[in-house]
Amino acid sequence: MGRLVSGASGCPAAQIQILFMENTMRLRLCTALMCLGALFCLPLSAQTHTSVSLENNVYYLLELAETKGLCAPLSGARPYPQSAVLAAIAEILGSEKSGALTGAERRILERYVAGAAKPRPGIDWQRGAYYNETAIGASGAPLSVRLGATADIAGSAGIYPAFDRWYWGTETWIRLLMAGDVGRNVSWEFSAGGGLVKAPRMYLGVYNTYYAGFVDDPDGEYVNRLIETYSEPLTHFPYTYRKRWDGSVFFLQDLSSFETWPDSLGGGYNLRSELTASFFENRLIARLGRLAREWGSVSSGSSLALNQAARPFLGAEAEFRPFSWFGIASMTGVLEYYNTEGIKDSARSSQNAFSSTMLQFRYKNFVYLDIGEQVVWPKRFELGYISPVTNSFFYQNNIGDFDNLSMNFNLKAQYPGIGNLWFSLFLDEAYVVQDWYELDRSMLAGQAGLTAPLPFLSFSSIKISYTKVNPYCYTHNRNYNPWYGDVPMETSYTNNGVALGYYLPPNSDEVLVRFKTMPVYNLIAHLQYQMIRHGADFGPAAVDGSSLLSELDPDGRATRLELKRYFLHDGAYQWTHVMKIGAEWTLPTLPLALYGEAGAVVSYFTNIEAGKANSGSSYPYEVINTPDYPKSTGFVVTVGFKLFP
Repeated sequence: MGRLVSGASGCPAAQIQILFMENTMRLRLCTALMCLGALFCLPLSAQTHTSVSLENNVYYLLELAETKGLCAPLSGARPYPQSAVLAAIAEILGSEKSGALTGAERRILERYVAGAAKPRPGIDWQRGAYYNETAIGASGAPLSVRLGATADIAGSAGIYPAFDRWYWGTETWIRLLMAGDVGRNVSWEFSAGGGLVKAPRMYLGVYNTYYAGFVDDPDGEYVNRLIETYSEPLTHFPYTYRKRWDGSVFFLQDLSSFETWPDSLGGGYNLRSELTASFFENRLIARLGRLAREWGSVSSGSSLALNQAARPFLGAEAEFRPFSWFGIASMTGVLEYYNTEGIKDSARSSQNAFSSTMLQFRYKNFVYLDIGEQVVWPKRFELGYISPVTNSFFYQNNIGDFDNLSMNFNLKAQYPGIGNLWFSLFLDEAYVVQDWYELDRSMLAGQAGLTAPLPFLSFSSIKISYTKVNPYCYTHNRNYNPWYGDVPMETSYTNNGVALGYYLPPNSDEVLVRFKTMPVYNLIAHLQYQMIRHGADFGPAAVDGSSLLSELDPDGRATRLELKRYFLHDGAYQWTHVMKIGAEWTLPTLPLALYGEAGAVVSYFTNIEAGKANSGSSYPYEVINTPDYPKSTGFVVTVGFKLFP
């Protein structure tokens, strides 16, 4: 992600009233959830409905069990409440096909259930937490609280002989949390973390948000900006680094600096919170929380519409699954700005809300279909996008089309015990004309993949996928909006500078092959290969539409030569081959998990004839090695440990 060189203009005072209205709505929703929890208490045993982190390995176990047909089709809206995870595991262990589980697989699931069991009152040193519970009211509804702490400390290194450089990084985080149950249907959690981080990058050059030669709009709405471009963090594998700090980073010499990135050692914080209510055996789930999410009935980590690689944001969401063959999930949240010019200037043009609705259809364990719509909209009192029964894709035309709309489709076919195939499409914008696939405005992302369980090791699988993200996908040009005056508002499909969808930048593709296994309950390992190709977003042969900050020219989108695309044949492209192996081992007698990952990154560029980039024609390409686009081979290693994981 680049740093802006130019700035933005002022913000109208009316925004204060708008934000007040939104905060009032969120407060009312929170109160409503608490009231629902009190009204619908059922005579069940106490259980926790707070979500299970998407980083938890249990999602891999559930995905494989579903592929084997050992449980009913799972929801495509993740994360799941802890109660839903335990119910799914109980179904797997009690399945008529439970003979398909090996002895090791059964022990792994049973160990997870034991680890999630309600602790005894008092301090539990194995979990690093204090727990207490009491009963209230005539029905004896439980009221509980849990206090705990975790630590995650890792060091990483990137070695690049071609640059004669070694790079060092660290992630050192300590987290305190409070959680509990309010009755039998409502749970809550709040956690705060602080850490020291260092993730050095390399400065690459500058990039035009439109393209070189773009003529600025005299009214100031469509203005080309030069952005500074940086490499991916050199102490991590490409496109794997996940920011764990909220807002900005701070340095000891200036705690008020609000810096963009920790190229040197800096500090940061992060906050997570949620209030979740669950009814009718998890058929109705309502949640208000700031946490990571992934929506889509595809392999974990593969969603094109809302991916777990995105930054967390505060959102109110609900899911209703009245039938085994149908469910609906809907959410509205507030997105966060990316600090490139200071806390005030950067936030001024990024005042966005995000709404999403997903319909889920199932035919037993054989066919899964998701139909979803998403909208990024400048914050205002807009009930149409919040309503789950109003079609946002068409509704935008009723109110003036000042927003960024998209749709997505997931189709998965599965034969239990053998594996599954899936296809996904994310439709940002397209123009249905002849040769539509050559137009930059065909802002699409597509993916095809397969997952198959392997019989020779417990909980083992192979995943193969191909993903293509077109130029300008997930981006949006900045527009004037009636509510913000002469401030061009950012409405790209991003949160805190990171795509809400897939982790690849625009104008990229990826081939991924991953083998993953959990041979025993306390060890999980993976072996992976990736080939990633991405249009250069720096240098003399940069390809337009290759950055999340790119803006598509509003004029001549179907005719201008500059707005045609020919993947690999219209400029410089970086080819990256990644080979890596990693594992995580949880000590059997101590609350400690050790993890590590190591591998190689081979990178080189291809280019076409000099001066022909973005010329609207296709040209042959060849491998190059120049000061602007050098070849390199790097070796990356990460080791770390988690305390009270």
